[in-house]
Amino acid sequence: MEQTPMTPRGEQLLRKELERLKTVERPRIVAAIAEARSHGDLSENAEYDAAKEEQGLCEARIKDIESKLASANIIDVTKLKPHGNAPKKVVFGCTVTVVNADTDEEITYKIVGEDEADISKNYISYRTPIAKGFLGKQEDDEVTINIPKGQVTYDIISIEYVND
Repeated sequence: MEQTPMTPRGEQLLRKELERLKTVERPRIVAAIAEARSHGDLSENAEYDAAKEEQGLCEARIKDIESKLASANIIDVTKLKPHGNAPKKVVFGCTVTVVNADTDEEITYKIVGEDEADISKNYISYRTPIAKGFLGKQEDDEVTINIPKGQVTYDIISIEYVND
């Protein structure tokens, strides 16, 4: 079974979502199905069809989350700090600050699991081209990454092993 890497925060978020789906959404959908059934003929009952579709989506998400949690590899980046004078390297879960070599724009990314990714917070999945380009690199490295718009070059200015 392939392991699903996630940060402690990512695990907590998935567990909260799973709890909400099981205790809030699932009962609400069951009630909506019962209400739609009470309206009679199911063959032309759009409310019933919509509730059944929503139920299928909810159950699929529950199974997806349960599978991910069962195969989770929780990586606490604070326990990965290098010892002594060993150089810091970009690893899953770390926070990396870079400067775009062309625009001098500074940006900080947190490399996280797929379910945690949120570009509005600069949380990027370890599977993205940018994160893949940073992984294994050290502070002061220059990294050129192929992205859909072409190539972009970054200078890594700091790496932090902190949790949120």
